[in-house]
Amino acid sequence: MSETQQILAAETEDLGGQTLSNRELLRALLRKPQFVLCTLLVFAFFLMAAVPRIFASVDPRFCELGKSQRGREPGHPFGFDIQGCDYFANVIYGARPSVLVSVVASLGGFLIAAVLGLLAGYFPGFVDNLISRTADVLFALPGLIALIVVLNSVPDRSIWIIVGVILLTSWPLGMRLMRSTVFSVRNREFVLAARSIGVPPLRILRKHVFPNAMAPLLATTTLGVGGLVGLEAILTFLGVGLQPPSISWGSQFGVAASFRDTPHLFIWPALFISTMTISFMIIGDSIRDALDPKLMR
Repeated sequence: MSETQQILAAETEDLGGQTLSNRELLRALLRKPQFVLCTLLVFAFFLMAAVPRIFASVDPRFCELGKSQRGREPGHPFGFDIQGCDYFANVIYGARPSVLVSVVASLGGFLIAAVLGLLAGYFPGFVDNLISRTADVLFALPGLIALIVVLNSVPDRSIWIIVGVILLTSWPLGMRLMRSTVFSVRNREFVLAARSIGVPPLRILRKHVFPNAMAPLLATTTLGVGGLVGLEAILTFLGVGLQPPSISWGSQFGVAASFRDTPHLFIWPALFISTMTISFMIIGDSIRDALDPKLMR
């Protein structure tokens, strides 16, 4: 066997080990009952956001002022809001903004951080300096205050505007994590072997570096999804998030703050936000633990 063939064989063997590792990761996660339970809960939230009519047959905007702030009644398990609208339907329909903002911002942040982190870690010099210095500038901005200032200057705040602003301020942390991981992978044997036989850099990044460097960023991103659920609610509560007539858990918090003598207005959206946030955090913890080499032994 020639030297080139030996290098290719070693490279293929390493990639095969990575595929097997991914299968072991999935089996390890499925053996965790808390991971399975939280995954089912998250799936239910996704279904609730995508097709809310499955869960609530009542129009959330159909209101009867005579029932304003009433408690639970037959057919209305969560009672009514201040306008006499069915609160169960409002909470169900309020899931869509939270799910969209958290999931889209997390996926977008993962992709941006992964791409920029790959480039910064694999191409030291001008590319690394350009990306890293840009990240340093954004790091200098106080996160929540920057979000409030930027969103407050936008007259028409849609879900996609909020997602875009969150992405603008959140990618540097993930990029730095990915960059540091790429530094540890770029000089491993299978990457050096691919370089020596003339494999193009972008193919090396896509086929060899990214699969072996993505684990920490994936775990961190999954952990952060729950925080974005709460962030969307905070921004809407502060008046710089979604605007009426949009229905969201954050806007329900804002109304509940003015009617403290009606606790059910606060309890139900808080329960849904807490459940979704904790579910994502447990999923992230499970992925992080499964990816820990010490725990995989």
